[in-house]
Amino acid sequence: MVSTTANKSATFRIYPYSTIEVDFGTWLKPMSDDEFFDFCQRHRDLRIERNSDGEINIMPPTFSETGGRNFTLSVKFGIWAEKDGSGKGFDSSTGFTLPNGAIRSPDLSWIKSARWEKISKAKRKKFAPVCPDFVVELRSGTDSLTKLKNKMNEYIENGASLGWLIDPAKRRVYVYRSGAEVDLLENPETISGEPLLKDFTLNLEDIWE
Repeated sequence: MVSTTANKSATFRIYPYSTIEVDFGTWLKPMSDDEFFDFCQRHRDLRIERNSDGEINIMPPTFSETGGRNFTLSVKFGIWAEKDGSGKGFDSSTGFTLPNGAIRSPDLSWIKSARWEKISKAKRKKFAPVCPDFVVELRSGTDSLTKLKNKMNEYIENGASLGWLIDPAKRRVYVYRSGAEVDLLENPETISGEPLLKDFTLNLEDIWE
């Protein structure tokens, strides 16, 4: 976790495995939405999020195994989304500005067409001010389960109707729904997106491999 308190380039550790130099320009904490967008533009090779307190979390590229799972998930969901046509899907590089001010980038997300079309084209070109209706977080070997659960709760609290936290290592899926308790599925073969995602069922065989 990094706070933008420096006014020059700074080198710091993201994970135990690496360090990175980031150019903060002349910005001081907290960044405005436009400044944060510009900051992300300066470092397009990184996945960057901001929490509701203005703290920035910088993540390295996805490890190969997780990236393969994410690709499989995106392909399966993309086929359904294109056929269904009732909403718009987004990949893991997409950021959204939530109502609480956080800017999050789920591993996969989907927004109903009616909600997406209400957002101006100018706002769509940055981090659209909307919480997706459906979000997925796919846990990698270095991800903190507690932090991911907090993110899932944040999505629901900010307007998401359905969220899946998929943990391949434990073969578990945590299902989050608005107004309901979290449902833990142990080693499920499939998971249904009903009633929000009509006729969408994800076969988890390729995700578990």
